[in-house]
Amino acid sequence: MPEEDLVELKFRLYDGSDIGPFRYSPASTVAMLKERIVAEWPKDKKIAPKAANDVKLISAGKILENNRTVGQCKMPFGELPKGVITMHAVVQPSLAKAKTAEKKVEEAPKKGICACSIM
Repeated sequence: MPEEDLVELKFRLYDGSDIGPFRYSPASTVAMLKERIVAEWPKDKKIAPKAANDVKLISAGKILENNRTVGQCKMPFGELPKGVITMHAVVQPSLAKAKTAEKKVEEAPKKGICACSIM
């Protein structure tokens, strides 16, 4: 594939730091990008994805679907040729993990505070 066909992407993390830029084929899927993000995630971050499904990629205000390709996600913003496209990478644990955490909170013993007024 000619190098001029490659799309250059970087991924902005929650603290403003970046992963990349890296060059991708327009045929690369969002799922492939997420795998790369997990592999390249800085080890010193407090919040880190455990799997690709924990990462949400946002481009132009839209959450990208795993089966979409880079070519389909590239937005024509009038960017300079060979410009780097920035996507936001957000860590969001899968729903199964979130539901397990919610259940633990619900099952925890609750200590009530009685607000009574005596007159």
